[in-house]
Parts: sequence; C-alpha cells; structure tokens
Amino acid sequence: MSRHYRRIGFVVVAFIFAVAWDAPLAESQDAVGQMAQEMAPSGYRAPAGLSGDVVIAHMLQRNLLRKQQLQHYSAIRTYEIRNLEGKVAAQAVVRVEYEAPDKKTFSRTSEKGSSIVRHLVFDHLIQSESETSSGREHHNSAITTANYMFTLAGEEQVGPYHCFVLEAIPKRKDKYLFEGKIWIDAVDFAVVKIAGQPAKKPSFWINRADFVRQYQRIDGFWLPYRDQTFVDVKIYGRRVFTVDHQHYVIAPVNYLRAEKEDMRDAD
Repeated sequence: MSRHYRRIGFVVVAFIFAVAWDAPLAESQDAVGQMAQEMAPSGYRAPAGLSGDVVIAHMLQRNLLRKQQLQHYSAIRTYEIRNLEGKVAAQAVVRVEYEAPDKKTFSRTSEKGSSIVRHLVFDHLIQSESETSSGREHHNSAITTANYMFTLAGEEQVGPYHCFVLEAIPKRKDKYLFEGKIWIDAVDFAVVKIAGQPAKKPSFWINRADFVRQYQRIDGFWLPYRDQTFVDVKIYGRRVFTVDHQHYVIAPVNYLRAEKEDMRDAD
C-alpha cells in the first residue's frame, strides 16, 4: 500500500476521533450535590413530560459550575492505534496538565511504533483538542440546542450510573458535529457516555466511522475515562484508535490558591 493512502487513513482516524472530544470535561458534585439529590432521590424516576432540551439545560448549568470548581488536574493518557488482529501500529504515553479555564499542556513520557502514525494521528488530535477548547470551534461543536435537536429516548444503567438517554440529531452537516446518543447521569446531569458517527463524512476514503467516549466520576468530578474510534478506510482497512485516561490527580481549589500565594511571597 502506498504511503499516500496510509497518510489519508491516519489523518482521517484522528479527525473523526476529534469530533467526540468536545463534551464537557468535568463537573463538581460538591457544589450542586444537594440540588442533585433533591432532583434525583433514591428510587428516582424521570418526571412526566421531561424533555431532552430540559436535560441538556440542566447539564449546561452544571458546566458553568464546573468552570468555577475545577481549577487543575493532571492525568496520564495512553494513545494507541491497532488493527482488528490487535497489532499495535503506534502508541504514545502522554502526561496532560489542565489549568482553568482552558489551558492544557502535553508532555510525552514514552513512544513506540510508527513515527508517521504518531505524527499524523496523535499530534493532530492534540492540536484539534486545543483548537476546540475555546473560540469559534468550541461554539460550533458544543453540545447545545443551537447545534443539536435532542429527544429523550429513555433511561439506562451505564455501570454504576443511572442515565437519561438522549438522541442527538445535528442541525447541520458540520465536520465538528456528530449524530448519535448521549447518556447523561440522572443525579449529577453529567455526560457519562457519547456514541455516534460524524455528522458530515470527512473523506471519500471513509466507508464507516463510529466512536464511543466514556466518562468517570473522580472526587466529585466527571472526567474522561476511555475513548474508542472505529474507522473503516478504503484500501487501508479497519483500525481501532483508543485513548485511556488514568492516574488523575485533582488539586483542590484552596490548595492552588495557597500555592499561588506562596509563589508571590517567594518573589
């Protein structure tokens, strides 16, 4: 297979994966825990007439609280591309540091496999994550009623989380939007899982593309857990791209304030 086709396949895999990247990063349960429990007590059942737009509205309210509560975290990500037989084409282990409101720094701790894959996929993904964190790209890709029509399809259990299931239909064929389902925790109104396909076919070379993104609750915050993208590229074949998010360390707000004061005193 020519290098040209390989490059097309790798770039498309990274692009499709980036479509799912813009869901809310975290929400503080501590700040809204009492209200959440009132809204979803033990034995909770969805109120009659509850709509997808109402669920999304609650989620967006919690996102505002997230910005106030989540000040800093660090985590270890493992980026990996495999074929269906499980053979690793490339892997990179990256340390990510997040600082509110939207600053992220990345540093690689180890790499193996194809340098072409690492450059065209992993570097592209990190760049895409940075581009969609703020500004016009963020506005165009956000999970809001401006970008999607939402239908409440029911309720499901996802691991330990009881969730509302929403059908998300994009309002336009946009490269940053997706069509699929969103699972939102019925207590915290946080995104637990997203699954779907790009709203706009990104390339002639793509036969099919599917992604799944999962979240986890850590210390009262919701943070990415695992991402998977399955892409069937013409000529190149089917590939599985995963990112595992592990070893989170969340710095309390008071700790960060004290740390900054210590730095000022030292100056």
